[in-house]
Amino acid sequence: METFFSTPILDQESSALLKTISEHGGYAYVSMVAQAVAGDTRAAEAAREMAWEQLHSGPWHSVLPVWRDAYSMACLHVATHHCRSGEFKEALRVLDMGVIMGGPLLRKDLDSAIEKVSFRARGEGENDESSGASSESRRRLVSEEEFDKAEAKLRQCCWTVMVLHLILQLLQILPNKSLSCKIVVKRSALSLEGFLREYFLSGSPVIITDCMAHWPARTKWNDIDYLEKVAGDRTVPVEVGKNYLCPEWKQELIPFSQFLERVQSTGKSSNVPTYLAQHPLFDQINELRKDICVPDYCFAAGGELRSLNAWFGPAGTVTPLHHDPHHNILAQVVGKKYIRLYPASLSEELYPYTETMLCNSSQVSC
Repeated sequence: METFFSTPILDQESSALLKTISEHGGYAYVSMVAQAVAGDTRAAEAAREMAWEQLHSGPWHSVLPVWRDAYSMACLHVATHHCRSGEFKEALRVLDMGVIMGGPLLRKDLDSAIEKVSFRARGEGENDESSGASSESRRRLVSEEEFDKAEAKLRQCCWTVMVLHLILQLLQILPNKSLSCKIVVKRSALSLEGFLREYFLSGSPVIITDCMAHWPARTKWNDIDYLEKVAGDRTVPVEVGKNYLCPEWKQELIPFSQFLERVQSTGKSSNVPTYLAQHPLFDQINELRKDICVPDYCFAAGGELRSLNAWFGPAGTVTPLHHDPHHNILAQVVGKKYIRLYPASLSEELYPYTETMLCNSSQVSC
């Protein structure tokens, strides 16, 4: 029987993991896994469903870690059966679910399997129809025309009149003392020492204009054909709705290709916005991780990188006013983003929610 991917960690840890699952009452799960190993596809799916139910038995923080690892194990077994049936895209979807919802124990096995199955899912030896396409014929997320028009309009504006008009508008809606005369400066070729001394230690924001110029993502991620090729079959979590404070907001798991379709259709129909937000996309899709570099500024003052997340959405996407538990470096790859910042001293005047789940978000609609 052909082996499509190896699972060395699963092979080594399987007995101990199943023993722990049994100790937590997962006897039926263990029985299904034994049948799955013997070649029973339905048993593999049943084991995955049992683990899925455990993951949704209460708040995420209360789920026993062993059930996350159990879900990863079941996903590997289900993916194996799909590969044997030649269903590589379905196998890839299951493996992605293991990465997103599963535990850390079998993560390397999942990543290794995804690398091999991704190649099969795209079609081994298949000609890349878009590889020879000219830059003019490629589909863009943001057209160069849009950038040129925006820049032209800005140059034609009378800055004095525009700024005064904006200030008058803002004074009517912002909390008292929330406007600062301090301008967020733009710096080019900012040294690590300069960043640390002039901005990091004082807690001051800065716009660094040129530290991403060498990133492959700067051109590749504006190419829809490229994104579909490397990630189209992958499953990603997305937010659907205006923002997470709205009652109609929800989360979905969809193929990345479907997400790209929604991004392109936003504004052309009555569809609500779909946003890929705060997701460790680069841990999941290695091809996209290769397109970026982590700036040295992230390690200022001997710090460490707390998280590396992606935000990807259509024009008009809004994140509610909030604060994060650690410092941020935002790298804007494609498109433009407007950001409003307030000093921490104004936190109480921005009316944070009292509920535990939303205590980092403001009730003020900006």
